[in-house]
Amino acid sequence: MHQSTLAPFGADAVDIRRLFLLMLVGAVVIATGLAVLMRHAVRAREGALTHQKGMRVVLWLGGVIPAVVLLGLLVYSLPYMKPRPVGPADMRIAVEGEQFWWRVTYRPPGGGAVETANEVRIPVGRTVAFRLTAADVVHSFWIPGLGGKMDMIPGRTNTLVVRADKAGRYRGQCAEFCGLSHALMALDVVAMEPAAFDAWLAAQRRPATPAAADPGARLFAANGCAACHVVGRSSARGIGPDLTHFGARETLAAGILPMTTANVARFIRHPEATKPGVRMPAFPQLPHGEATAIARYLQGLK
Repeated sequence: MHQSTLAPFGADAVDIRRLFLLMLVGAVVIATGLAVLMRHAVRAREGALTHQKGMRVVLWLGGVIPAVVLLGLLVYSLPYMKPRPVGPADMRIAVEGEQFWWRVTYRPPGGGAVETANEVRIPVGRTVAFRLTAADVVHSFWIPGLGGKMDMIPGRTNTLVVRADKAGRYRGQCAEFCGLSHALMALDVVAMEPAAFDAWLAAQRRPATPAAADPGARLFAANGCAACHVVGRSSARGIGPDLTHFGARETLAAGILPMTTANVARFIRHPEATKPGVRMPAFPQLPHGEATAIARYLQGLK
């Protein structure tokens, strides 16, 4: 998956890349000018530069020209600082950072809230307002190809407004040190055509339908998994990630592992082996066969 500010798929990331390239060219020009000036100063004959000429050089190259350049950059960049407007019909997505995963709640206009985890899907060509907060420590929400970084602070809600212009699967990342598994707190980002997004969101509103009398479902309940994880659309809010459509996701553990039965079973028994410091309790006493049955049940939730 792409994760680069130089490969944007959002309008705001395009602006950020443009500003970066402009400042990079400016930096190269300034560095080249300083190198030429230093060479001239070293190779000039003794006494060629008087005090008066030297002060004139300092005035122009150290005062007037930098002030003009910085003023020009400020005037050029001011339009990019203006927040993108958000209307009543625009999509709102609440993202809450936790150690070390993402709680994602969709609040579409005129529809009920839909909660999922560790994956963000957005419609191409539509404005999306992310409402960002944190449950425990400071995190930072960053999807390099979509827009800039925004801190997620406990007790405070920050808003990041973006618009995707190109469909595809991308990657986001927590950009603020938040604990032992900070580097393992990633995010799948899927930009979809509007019709496909609407169909996906409608499917997310429905509860998943696992096979009847699934032995994994009984083991899931018997081992107390439902105490932390919600399966089935309801107003309940789990301590851990919502697993209602868990099997439809392509990755496990906030973008770290491929979604395979073996990986799910291993994560159930020893989550700390994948994510040090994770708050999910380990189940080493769970037989491998039972963990595999639970994993297969969870993968069937689509």
